[in-house]
Parts: sequence; C-alpha cells; structure tokens
Amino acid sequence: MHLIIDGYNLLHVNRSLSQLNGIQLQWERDRLIHQLSTYQKIKPCDITVVFDGWQGGWSTEKQERKRGVDLIFSKLGEKADEVIKRLVREKGSGVIVITSDREVSRFAERMSVSAISSEQFLEKLEDSSEKYENIFEAEEEEEKGIKKKGLARRLSKKEKRTRAALKKL
Repeated sequence: MHLIIDGYNLLHVNRSLSQLNGIQLQWERDRLIHQLSTYQKIKPCDITVVFDGWQGGWSTEKQERKRGVDLIFSKLGEKADEVIKRLVREKGSGVIVITSDREVSRFAERMSVSAISSEQFLEKLEDSSEKYENIFEAEEEEEKGIKKKGLARRLSKKEKRTRAALKKL
C-alpha cells in the first residue's frame, strides 16, 4: 500500500494556515511528518506527501525523505495536484490518494485508484494505536460472519474501492 497525500490539503483540515509565517508553517509540516511517521509504524506502508511550491518554491522539483516519509515540493509554477496526478499515473494500482480536492479525487477514480478525503484520513491518523487495534479487531469479526441488519444493496465500484482503502488504513 502506498499513500500519496496532498500535504497542505491535509494540514488545512479543521484550521487555516494562511496567517502563519514561514517558521510556523515549517513547524506544522514537521508535526504532520511526525504523525505520519508514527502512523507508518502502526500500519506499515509507503507514504509520499506532496506540498505546493508553485508560488514560492524552487525552479526544480525538490524531493527529500524525513523520518521514513517521502516529501515532494512541486517546482515553481507547478501545483501539487499535477505532481499527485503524475505519481498516480506512474505508480498505478496499490495507491491510495489522500485529498479533499475534487479534481484530484475524480482523476484518481478514473485511474481506478481509491481517493480518501483528508477529513476521513485525519480521523484515522489521530487515533491512537490502541484504537487502531480495536477497530481492526471489530472489522475482522464483522468479516467472519456477524450478520448485518438492514436492506441489502450492491455497492458501486467506487464505494467498494473506498471501503477497501479505508480498511487498509
């Protein structure tokens, strides 16, 4: 499983970063990288976080690795959305895109890649490892045959991919 995350999109969930100076913004990025690194220890996966550099970045794309998380800063004039789309084309299956950007989500779905909203992923990210264990144990029991009540209906391919991706998280 490989997570491709729209970095600033995830950081903007539940708060505005527009009033932060450069040092505060770097602190927020580092805090996110720390959270993702911890998540990676609980749920082993590859993680690539893409940040916008189109307004004040470098002339070339910048890539680095911190705490086991791959970081990409788009080049000057290029949005993170374009980098994410390129990565989805390159990596293909086995990828889950984390973004609340509708255009990027639609693109991922057209490529048969699951797209999870930043809000949904943030909930998973903020849960403790103990909560993760409880959630996955409950899901395993559900899969073993505990019957659900209610009307039966077939899920769309999109909904099946989304549910499968959420279970992996």
